[in-house]
Amino acid sequence: MNGGGNLSRAAATAPSPAQSPVETEVLRIQGLLKTRQFPAALAAAQALRVEVPENRDVLYMQAVSQRYLRRIPEALATLARLETLHPGYSRLFQERGHCYVACGERAAAIEAYLQAVNINAALPASWRTLRALFQSAGRLVEAETAAAHVARLASLPTAVVTASSMFADGEVFEAERVTRELLRTHPDHIEGMRLLAQIGMQLEVLDDAEFLLESVLVFAPDYHPARYDYVQVLLQRHRHARALQEPANRHYRAIHATVCVALGEYAEALRIYGELVRETPQAAELHLSIAHALKTLGRQAEAIETYRTAARVRPGFGDAYWSLANLKTYRFADAEIERMRLEEAASSAKLVDRYHLCFALGKALEDRAEYAESFRYYERGNALKKSAIHYRPEAIECNARRQASLFTPQFLAARQGVGCQRPDPIFIVGLPRAGSTLLEQILASHSQVEGTMELADIPRLVHHLQGRDHDELAPRYPGVLAEVSVEQLRRFGERYLADTQIYRTERRFFIDKMPNNFRHLGLIHLMLPRAKIIDARREAMACCFSNFKQLFASGQEFTYSPEDIARYYRSYIELMAHWDAVLPGRILRVQHEDVVEDLEGNVRRILEFCELRFEPQCLEFHKNQRSVRTASSEQVRRPIYKEGRDQWRHFEPWLAPLREALGDLANG
Repeated sequence: MNGGGNLSRAAATAPSPAQSPVETEVLRIQGLLKTRQFPAALAAAQALRVEVPENRDVLYMQAVSQRYLRRIPEALATLARLETLHPGYSRLFQERGHCYVACGERAAAIEAYLQAVNINAALPASWRTLRALFQSAGRLVEAETAAAHVARLASLPTAVVTASSMFADGEVFEAERVTRELLRTHPDHIEGMRLLAQIGMQLEVLDDAEFLLESVLVFAPDYHPARYDYVQVLLQRHRHARALQEPANRHYRAIHATVCVALGEYAEALRIYGELVRETPQAAELHLSIAHALKTLGRQAEAIETYRTAARVRPGFGDAYWSLANLKTYRFADAEIERMRLEEAASSAKLVDRYHLCFALGKALEDRAEYAESFRYYERGNALKKSAIHYRPEAIECNARRQASLFTPQFLAARQGVGCQRPDPIFIVGLPRAGSTLLEQILASHSQVEGTMELADIPRLVHHLQGRDHDELAPRYPGVLAEVSVEQLRRFGERYLADTQIYRTERRFFIDKMPNNFRHLGLIHLMLPRAKIIDARREAMACCFSNFKQLFASGQEFTYSPEDIARYYRSYIELMAHWDAVLPGRILRVQHEDVVEDLEGNVRRILEFCELRFEPQCLEFHKNQRSVRTASSEQVRRPIYKEGRDQWRHFEPWLAPLREALGDLANG
């Protein structure tokens, strides 16, 4: 067994091995520090800062040099600057602890080291010093805990400790390289396999992560941290039925509740969350999970109060504030806005909290018609989020070109009549924020249609077809479909229906609202030729800017810059034009603006396409009490309002880059 997995998708996005002049100089300064040439190291770091004033490693090396030269106040000032730029970097807090030890400030040193190990538990120097500091302070229980961490790290291979530390500090690709190097010589090393799986989870290479964790649990079935990670992967892959089979003991109760939410078992989820929050009332994340469940059920007042509780329990909890903003109907009070401003500007704010707060402030100020400042926060939030992801538009565009190249009229004619012939699914595709939740709510109000969620089954099948040696710019899929047999296509369709049955009741039809399935309509046609496909479309400027304003819980990484959004929208338009040409009559296009102007006419048109009789309750979709899981959940519980159509125009003075990137599409 190859315990190292592949993670080639991650490698495809890794930086080039060629070093820049800055990287070369950083390595030279590191060499000076290792050889204790501190004056030379400090001079070189200060000189390099002129060129790259916000570089994390340069600031860190400057502070280290200053400490060794006994220039402690200067070192602390450098670390304060480093914290404003890179607040999640564990080694800055460790270095601050070293500074406080050097000047005899024990309490401050303990606080700094604890901050370091809370971010990054793989810091032996911090744990060793904490053990000594706790012992000298008579805090013997804490000293024993620190000693246990020292012993555990000492028992691990150096490569695992090094890679774990890199991973905690965001050096994901280098952590992957070190871990894979270890696994080449020790392919069944439990901690190495688990760490590589965690890296895969971070990079959303979930198939490899699942495989690695399954392998870990073969060797060590009682290794609870790995089992916890495994359930998390199953959740991310929407394998809820499998996740539910994992033991629901006290270690997994929160995950068990999350699985219940995914399967629509809200009463059980809220019961478990309630037990947990009574045991740990200061757990802000639990309050957040409860609020999410209440929101999905349409219990808005309770959700709002619970989101507020999460924010009170943990001041600066960006996700709590963003969740309030993401209701789309909540209006922040003056005091809440001021609190968000202060928390976002705090030097101790974590990156994840900071960008959540920026998006929340953007929405709060937009609701007050303070559009200039609102846009500044949206822009800042997007920039911060983009800094934390590794989106590559070329991979999306490559996929679109390959889809168009493979799915010719001749290719499809040769496969006419294949696949599973059941008509159960209705696929709603398009871009996020294009009105797909409204169409889902309309259809789910029909007596024969089940509304489910954004199902991950088609993307999961695509991952399977890609194989383990996936190269984003030279992928196996969709070309591999030319080799798939008629029998396999039928089985794909049958498996899809079997796997999605867990989300259905007795209704004849069901909706799969995964928007990105527009990239896989050829595959869907081959495996489920009688499925209905609806393209939810919205005018380019409105749709793209709505995405720019939206912070997604996961995925949709194209939405965090105007250029990326525009490129994705263009790729979508071009690929949909291809599907229209080679699959005539298979796709119903529904323009959001048309639905707003003529609800009944478009509802009748949609139902006719789906071969469903007209039912008046489809016009009163807002009265449907079903759970809704998307950002539009509160909007579709109200009648249609036309005022929202041109909201983007309030921001038009700042949207020239988006308009320019869209080109001719901006006017359509």
